[in-house]
Amino acid sequence: MNSKIKKGLGRGLSSLIGETKVENKTNKLSLTEIVPNRFQPRKNFDEESLLDLTNSIKERGVIQPIIVRRSKLDKSKYEIIAGERRWLAAQKAGLHDIPVVVTEADDLRSLEFAIVENVQRHDLNPLEEAKGYKRLIDEFSYDQEKVSKFIGKSRSYITNTLRLLNLPLEVIKLVEEKKITSGHAKILVGLDNAIFIANKIVEKKLSVRQTENFVKIFKKKAGSSLTSKDPNIRDLEQSIIDKTGLNVSIKNNKKNKGTITLFYHDSEQLNKIIDLIKSNY
Repeated sequence: MNSKIKKGLGRGLSSLIGETKVENKTNKLSLTEIVPNRFQPRKNFDEESLLDLTNSIKERGVIQPIIVRRSKLDKSKYEIIAGERRWLAAQKAGLHDIPVVVTEADDLRSLEFAIVENVQRHDLNPLEEAKGYKRLIDEFSYDQEKVSKFIGKSRSYITNTLRLLNLPLEVIKLVEEKKITSGHAKILVGLDNAIFIANKIVEKKLSVRQTENFVKIFKKKAGSSLTSKDPNIRDLEQSIIDKTGLNVSIKNNKKNKGTITLFYHDSEQLNKIIDLIKSNY
């Protein structure tokens, strides 16, 4: 017997699963019957937080069931949609089974569940969050406006978060290793010398405010073209960034001649540029 969930893991999640068919009772499954969500945007779990949850489960058990669906890859398994952290902690606590609610969900809904759960609980680092949004756009034909409405955040927030993926790999690694924060990273987006400044942040242990001042001083010393660039050109650059998710630089001289440069950091972004060019032929 199936029913529809009206209330669930919080306002956003309950809204998301409000029309999702689920079993109307909580079951228990062996931990070995369960596999992680293939669409989980979160790759790193804070060890200290996970230990706290493990100790809580040892004392009280798993109070809130996790949400699962039948695995498409192995029909004998169930794939987690929401609650992977509880599943990991239950293993560390030495449990053999865990309470679950079984739902019917396609791949898009599974990704939506994972993103909403993590964003609501602030569990994702900014790069994981950006990658989650990018999967919605690349694999499920969302645009930034649709992501914005779905997540409940402003369009500019989505745009700025996605722009983090255009940072050099060296800078991305520093964010993932928590050597610099997302606040630092947002300042570095679009800077030609982002790697140099990122290393200075680590070396000198600069705060976000100090980094902003450092960048301003550095731009003045370098005679950065950003301060003298025509506002219309800057608006055009931002428009291209918003529509493509790629960093762009437009250089225009007094005779209205110049160059447009699109920056990419992997083969996926290069293919995106090629597709954009081909689509206009």
